[in-house]
Amino acid sequence: MLALRRVVAVSVGALALALVSAPALAEVVTILNSGDASVTLIDKDTQKVIETFPVGKEPHHLIATPDDKSLIVANAVGNDLVFLDPVTGKVQQRVPNIDDPYQIGFSPDSKWFIATGNRLDRVDVYRWDGHQLKIAKQFPLAKTPSHIAYTADSKIAFITLQDSNQIAAIDLNTLTVMWVMEAGSAPAGVWVTPDQKYLLVGMTGADYVAVIDWRTRTVVKQIQTGKGAHNFRAVGDKRHLFLTNRVSGSISIIDQQTLSKVGDITGLLPGPDDMELTADGKTLWVTFRWARSVGLIDVASRKLVKTIRVGKSPHGIYFKTRAPLY
Repeated sequence: MLALRRVVAVSVGALALALVSAPALAEVVTILNSGDASVTLIDKDTQKVIETFPVGKEPHHLIATPDDKSLIVANAVGNDLVFLDPVTGKVQQRVPNIDDPYQIGFSPDSKWFIATGNRLDRVDVYRWDGHQLKIAKQFPLAKTPSHIAYTADSKIAFITLQDSNQIAAIDLNTLTVMWVMEAGSAPAGVWVTPDQKYLLVGMTGADYVAVIDWRTRTVVKQIQTGKGAHNFRAVGDKRHLFLTNRVSGSISIIDQQTLSKVGDITGLLPGPDDMELTADGKTLWVTFRWARSVGLIDVASRKLVKTIRVGKSPHGIYFKTRAPLY
């Protein structure tokens, strides 16, 4: 009996030691290669590519579920959504029959999920119960619905209509289109300022961000940035934003209080697009659509310090441990 107790004690001790010394699962950076219909997973710590696997036709954008338990990849031409583990990148499930999901986004209150049909000229609004999507209404909105932003109270969704040079506002309480307004040349990324006063819209067909008073539907200012002003990412201080300039190959830094540009990051690869920021705010990851690469930028020095080869036309990017989105 004494010998048995010793064996059990040793076994339990060995198990405890193994659990303590076992390496933690690597957190991955998930990259969507829209031109290759694939996902590339990169070890966030070592910055080495782990694997690349097929996911569906034209994966452009991705978003975490409100509970952070899944990462949703939207396959625009594949007409489906793929749920991945947000830490490991492994496939959890596939949801078919989601028409042309180009850009996707949850409302701040987590009740609504919107998919813009870039190819079908349509916006689909779904109800989200925490587990499943149920279609609420479809809105024909020409032409080329692109990016999405919400008011903080989740009452209004703003949609850029890239090829009609317009912005639409959808009332989510009544599920009606409130208005459509002229905005500028090829509006893409759209952002609501923290004070809820203005929309900031990247003009991909020009070289500026339009500042729009959305209540009066008036463009009140243009912030000169770079050619192909495209998409936003918050710096995490509730004041500044990064903005990619696709054609100029640069990233501008915008002050949301003064509504002005306060800096630029230059010397980048062609076609900077989507971005993700580490939790400490020190490293900005960015996809380069025209260079089959992802880059790491040191925020303090505003220098590109590393590039990682991925697939064709990398677009969406995500990792779980990140700086605040707003």
